[in-house]
Amino acid sequence: MNTGVIPISDAQLALSVVLVLLAGGVSAALQLGLLRPLLVGTLRTFVQLMLIGYVLAFIFESNRPWLLFLVAVAMTAVATQAATARTRDVARYPRELAFAALFASSVLVGGIVVGLIIRPEPWYSARVAIPIFGMILGNSMNGVALALQRLYGSTRARLAEVEELLAFGATPWEAVRESVKEAVRTGMTPTINSMMVVGLVSLPGMMTGQILGGADPRQAVRYQIVVMLMISAAVALGCLVLVLSAYRRLFTADGALDPELQRSRSDRP
Repeated sequence: MNTGVIPISDAQLALSVVLVLLAGGVSAALQLGLLRPLLVGTLRTFVQLMLIGYVLAFIFESNRPWLLFLVAVAMTAVATQAATARTRDVARYPRELAFAALFASSVLVGGIVVGLIIRPEPWYSARVAIPIFGMILGNSMNGVALALQRLYGSTRARLAEVEELLAFGATPWEAVRESVKEAVRTGMTPTINSMMVVGLVSLPGMMTGQILGGADPRQAVRYQIVVMLMISAAVALGCLVLVLSAYRRLFTADGALDPELQRSRSDRP
């Protein structure tokens, strides 16, 4: 089996812009108003990925543990900001809790995968750790954003019920326990759905990349199984940690519901 990577020349890379022009042509013909966003997105894709390519080349060559740690912190900060932007109607978004949940779950699960399953030499190999950490963060970011939005949305929908439970002496946890369950389920649903159809509807990115790089499909499948399982674990842990930490923000110091819950983001100054 050929184990070489088929290189893409500058001319071939430029030719790929034709694909965007096709999509832009459809947008222009139907007056969808998507041509400008497509062109801006394409430009950003080229610039961002080309820059990260040089950055990763430097990091892989240096391969220092402290540099790997800084990259992990920076990636988590960006993921936290992205999750914030995607989450609507969350009063006083708990960014520090989201950062802690994403970082803790990603480091724990990523450490198990890199240190115990893949076991590169050295164990802190940036070439292995950064892609693994990135895949975990990318999926966990979506999960925690969905979970947190669902927590607040479900609690708002059940305000009367929650207030009644509190009036009868229930603790804040007892009053919002069902909302917490719904939030974690919501955060995990996209990952579970992906696991149900993986290999049948789509060939995931890591598996596809390895096959294009010349790897044996049977070995690529093994890596993809590890990736899917690690993502499910990280998303579950991230959602659980964030929701269990954030539900307290739904209440005031004396255990009453936060008045901000009755206001949408659009109503806030």
